[in-house]
Amino acid sequence: MRFRFAAASGILLLTLAGCAAPAAPAPEPTSSTTTEGDGHGQIEGARELAEPALHLTTIDADGIVHHLDLLDEETSVLAEIEPVDDIVTDGRYLFGIREGSVTVIDSGVWTWSHIDHFHYYEAPARVLGEITGQGVPDVVTGDAGIGVRFADEAVLLDATALADGQIEEAFRIPADGGDGLVVPLASGAVMTDADGSASPSLRVVAADGSTVGDGIPCESASGTITTVVGVVIGCADGAVMFTGGDPAAVERIPYPEGTAPAATGFAAREARPRVAAVAGSTGVWILDTRQRTWTLQDVGEPIVQAAAIDDADGRVLALTADGAVLVLADGQVIARTEPLVAASLADAEAADGVRFVVDQNRAYLNGPIEQTMWEIDAADGARVARTFETAYAPLQLAGTGR
Repeated sequence: MRFRFAAASGILLLTLAGCAAPAAPAPEPTSSTTTEGDGHGQIEGARELAEPALHLTTIDADGIVHHLDLLDEETSVLAEIEPVDDIVTDGRYLFGIREGSVTVIDSGVWTWSHIDHFHYYEAPARVLGEITGQGVPDVVTGDAGIGVRFADEAVLLDATALADGQIEEAFRIPADGGDGLVVPLASGAVMTDADGSASPSLRVVAADGSTVGDGIPCESASGTITTVVGVVIGCADGAVMFTGGDPAAVERIPYPEGTAPAATGFAAREARPRVAAVAGSTGVWILDTRQRTWTLQDVGEPIVQAAAIDDADGRVLALTADGAVLVLADGQVIARTEPLVAASLADAEAADGVRFVVDQNRAYLNGPIEQTMWEIDAADGARVARTFETAYAPLQLAGTGR
């Protein structure tokens, strides 16, 4: 395995209002400086920042992991790993997915929630190691764990151990052959059965790998997301939600009768209650996990992706089949870009890596064939605020520092 590291961009260290802190900024530490944690998400070797160190992370065809600092627009190389087929992130850790293994990378930038405000940290980036198994795995992130589903095994990683630079498996248990998910909960996880099982269901598993209670009916389980309300898994007839991530607090959110095909994936700004999913060929589902309702919006043209911004105006982004970004609100298209990723969507391999990264103020989109990333202001008529051209194909895109 090949690894190469680059230090993250330096940002002035300032204290944050709202928690006990020195009256004046401390001198900026070097990467070797150790600072004491105070229960606010800080760990040894990290430094606190005045604002989030937001980055776009991309991986090229050679497995080089690029880190674009959205503040100063400087790019560094986090690591060189074996090429990947997909990448998943929880906002700090990156999981590079390929046949037979997952590479775990600590991006070195993260946000820690203190309920009514946030703390922002930066530390040296590093590759933590590999998880291996059979087939191409699915990875699902969670606050307490990381679920990894191989072809014949289900693995739950301890999220706390990652902060110490360790990859620790809470459990590794046999799983039915075929596709499936391991979705972390506040304690343990929920596993989906492979398609075609006699009684499709969700199985709650404790942190030691033992099954808890009876199966939860869920035909054609597909897609999952964690919102501020709970952990959601899509089913043929709606969604199952574990409120607060509690394995015992199970709710069903059924689709309205006589509506569009089921959602097979969800996307949204982190920790918001409303999420979006593609509905059939031209529709977008909005799932409000706080109100326990589904709303269908028919865009009137082919849609390949959707993501909920869930701002004050309830905006949703949709990516059209010809590569344009739409902004939806109240069921209407209120803004549209020019086709940005037409060439990438026309290429089957490149299209798999095209995706949105959404935060409070901006959305980002990558075009592998176009060798470009775009920053889009959805609140200002889908204005392209910045364009980042690359000397490589950004095959995979993730947002870190969030």
